[in-house]
Amino acid sequence: MQIDGNYGEGGGQILRTTLSLSCILKKPVKIINIRKGRKIPGSQPQHLTSVNACKKISDAEVEGDSLQSLTLRFSPQQTKGGDYIFDVAEKKRSAGSTSLVLQTLFLPLSRCQHSSKIKVLGGTHVSWSPPFNYMKEIFVPMVKKIGCEINLQIKKWGWYPKGGGEVLCNIQLAEKFLPLNLTERGKLLHLSGISVISNLPDSIAERQKNQAIKILKDKGFSPEIGLFQAPSIGQGTFFFLKAEFENSVAGFGALGERGKRAERVAEEACDYFLQFVQTDGAIDPHLADQLVPYLALAEERSTFTVSKISKHLLTNIWVVKQFLPTEVLVEGEEGSPGKITIIPS
Repeated sequence: MQIDGNYGEGGGQILRTTLSLSCILKKPVKIINIRKGRKIPGSQPQHLTSVNACKKISDAEVEGDSLQSLTLRFSPQQTKGGDYIFDVAEKKRSAGSTSLVLQTLFLPLSRCQHSSKIKVLGGTHVSWSPPFNYMKEIFVPMVKKIGCEINLQIKKWGWYPKGGGEVLCNIQLAEKFLPLNLTERGKLLHLSGISVISNLPDSIAERQKNQAIKILKDKGFSPEIGLFQAPSIGQGTFFFLKAEFENSVAGFGALGERGKRAERVAEEACDYFLQFVQTDGAIDPHLADQLVPYLALAEERSTFTVSKISKHLLTNIWVVKQFLPTEVLVEGEEGSPGKITIIPS
């Protein structure tokens, strides 16, 4: 089977979803044009870590597993659970995302005969990837509804450019994936947040917190926001909101960077939340594409509404349909709220 890595969104997600499905279905694949349209095309350290991790858990034969490679051949054998350690900076210094490596492993390892314990070293809060808090507070509870038991812990936080974060993960056997029918999120029950710094003045975290409270109270919300000094070898700031509804949970985060005011960090996260609640979507845009492969492997039809149909979502649907004769109905346009129906074969 050949997968075009430049299709749709054209990023590393195509590689990761392809690896996950290849492992769980035992289907050999060839991926071409990996990240071809990116500023630095081809596989980067975090992508290679995902490749090497999948190679290890499935005893795969691999060709093209090198930095900036545009083509990869991957032929898995039997995927097996166990104890594993993966370091994004093993080949080259990197703050590559630990979340994206774990995202690749969750699906195949959840269907192994034995549970798994994984340690991943790298970036835990870096741009263009789900921060650890999103994975733990949003992704894990939602896939639990599908039948997956995953536990996540963070020992050290990893910021760009130093990385050095450490995440621990336990994955239990899922006998089967359950369908998800989630078209209404229900009332907002609780809105909480965390304002985080590492090796920076406490006043930065206070400013993030105060700005968020001001914005949200002006809109009629009453958030509970805590402060946290995160252990890390580097410096960084982060603000995260968790919105718990009757039927679902959604998360919205923003990272600080040199020259970016603390108030702006909080404003970005609050803007994402406010955009979400202005729609009727039950699921936020960043979760929708992550759920598709699981629901395509369920035994029954699933339906969910999303606050915005993203190119990531449409691309992941395309990848899934290359592997499975699954029917996926998309109601709505890219960039707008929509409804997704997944009908497994």
